[in-house]
Amino acid sequence: MKTKRLVIMGLFIALSFVGANIKIMGSIAFDSMPAFLGTLILGPIMGAIIGAVAHFLSALTSGFPLSLPVHMIVMVDMAVTMILFGIVYNKFKNKNNILAAIVATVVAVIINGPVSVFAIIPIAGKGVLALLPILSLAALANVIIAIIIYRFIPEKYFQRDK
Repeated sequence: MKTKRLVIMGLFIALSFVGANIKIMGSIAFDSMPAFLGTLILGPIMGAIIGAVAHFLSALTSGFPLSLPVHMIVMVDMAVTMILFGIVYNKFKNKNNILAAIVATVVAVIINGPVSVFAIIPIAGKGVLALLPILSLAALANVIIAIIIYRFIPEKYFQRDK
């Protein structure tokens, strides 16, 4: 891995950490936006690493509020979300950028919302279903912001997976 890519990944992880502390309506945070942006710029694998590490560090510094097992599941979910988001976006972008953005956004919101919530029900209980609308809205906001920012970055700065 080149030093430049490693540094860029570190910056995205740091931005995720900061984004976790920027909240709208009390609970929607911008912690996954840098991971989505990192996925678009660096590729799905690097985006998965950014998403997983950033979530783990954010949960670690807040004392694992939902328990370590739940946060480990969410960490894996973040990695899967970024991989599938990146794959879907890359599959459709050559045909139609708008279609790529829409389909990748739908995939990301479904995985980061309902799939994530249902994955932690066995550990956290059915009460986590109350988080479903909030997590889905947060995922939608994070993806949309990442795609908008991505549109303004010149292609020469992209460091995608080879």
